[in-house]
Amino acid sequence: MLWWIRLVAGPVFAGIVYAALWHYGLPHGACLMACLLIWMGWWWMSEPVHLAVTSLLPFVVIPFTGAMKTEEVAMQYMDPIIFLFMGGFFIAYALEKWGLHQRMAHFLIRKAGNRPSRVLLGVMLSAYVLSMWVSNTATVMMLLAAVLAVVKQEALYEARSHRQIASAMLIGLSFSATIGGMATPVGTPPNMIFAGFYARQFPDARPVDFLQWMKLGVPFSLAMLVLCYGILRGMFIPQRVDKPFDLRMLDEQLSVRSPMRYEEKAVAIIFLMTAALWVFRDTFQIGKLSIPGWTSLFGHYGAQIKDSTVAIGSALLLFMLPAKNRPGRLLEWSDTKELPLGIILLFGAGFALAAGMERTGVSALLAQKLTALKGADTFFILLGIAATVTLMSEFASNTATVQLVLPVIIPLSASLGITPLPLMLTATFAASLGYMLPVATAANTIVYGSGYIKVSAMMRAGALLDVLGILLLTFAMHTLGKYIYYF
Repeated sequence: MLWWIRLVAGPVFAGIVYAALWHYGLPHGACLMACLLIWMGWWWMSEPVHLAVTSLLPFVVIPFTGAMKTEEVAMQYMDPIIFLFMGGFFIAYALEKWGLHQRMAHFLIRKAGNRPSRVLLGVMLSAYVLSMWVSNTATVMMLLAAVLAVVKQEALYEARSHRQIASAMLIGLSFSATIGGMATPVGTPPNMIFAGFYARQFPDARPVDFLQWMKLGVPFSLAMLVLCYGILRGMFIPQRVDKPFDLRMLDEQLSVRSPMRYEEKAVAIIFLMTAALWVFRDTFQIGKLSIPGWTSLFGHYGAQIKDSTVAIGSALLLFMLPAKNRPGRLLEWSDTKELPLGIILLFGAGFALAAGMERTGVSALLAQKLTALKGADTFFILLGIAATVTLMSEFASNTATVQLVLPVIIPLSASLGITPLPLMLTATFAASLGYMLPVATAANTIVYGSGYIKVSAMMRAGALLDVLGILLLTFAMHTLGKYIYYF
């Protein structure tokens, strides 16, 4: 299809949607916001222009909905998570500058195995386990340098299969980090939002404690991880591509036998310190045991310390500490010239869309459409909730999606005559099932910024995982959930 046809089709589709919604009596702001979603969704999928260019549309269009001022839209493009992204990339640049990423890549390949499929499994298991306790975004940041180092060893792969393998490993890193977050109550913000919301709304009900959550979260997320690995291996690393690495060449190429220099040690210490600060930032609640996070040492100021604060603070150390074996510091500003501005715009677009959907009532309208399930079998009610929330999370953040949907679930459950717990849990898990687009999760956006992944590749793998995840979640909640949560 000619690029200009793909270009014009976006606003044309948007105009048709506006006319249809206006005809059915929706207010102007909601109509225009729905049009923006259609327009951006088409341009992101067909790519007539760069994704970063598409990401500028909310800044121009959303103020005309009347729901947000231009200044408010602009603020979405500098959300704190963008500073986490920047700080993480600064650390990754320092790792790469001093060759530490090569040691990490060598360790990963040596431990995981000598085939791309085994390295993919090692990457996914590492991300899965880490993200059970650390934010999905921080997990991707911690592992990205090592995975990119493996990907960049092009001599290990056949030229025609290199991009396929690179796509599998980077998409696997992102997807498995999101999947791991579903396993524990502290793995991702939607889980914690659910716990707080349920406790406030039903103070006399039996709480969903840490162990209860993991009884469903761990088997469901492990099943999702297996499905994800099977999808990525089948799509990107078939048998003809899965050829052994020449590990002797790898040893020579990565020069890991030389002792670590001062700069490598310093960057490694800062990297490990950053990871530890991310892991132990917030209070851990395991049953009745509460382990205070280190931010509690700062009193009420501790609430102002975010993962992004840690990332930027560590980056500042790298910019300040001197090197010994060459002039300059551990990280110079000139080392960061490849910082992907386009990904920052992608982040901002995602946040702006989420805010616009909430302000114009589009998200609430989607959630309220679930009332059409009244009278249906419980299985199909759960299926409808899972599908609707998954669709919403493709365009809005999973946190925003849960915050919008949970308040609707309670009156919905009353009208359907069903206990709200299974519906609320289904919505919470489904908020972590959006995998198709780079803007769907921060983890997707970060790995897309590597430049190795095509949107079409992420969409194919993500769409299949979305569908299988919706079906698996519905089945798990309808069967296993009954015996765990007593509904």
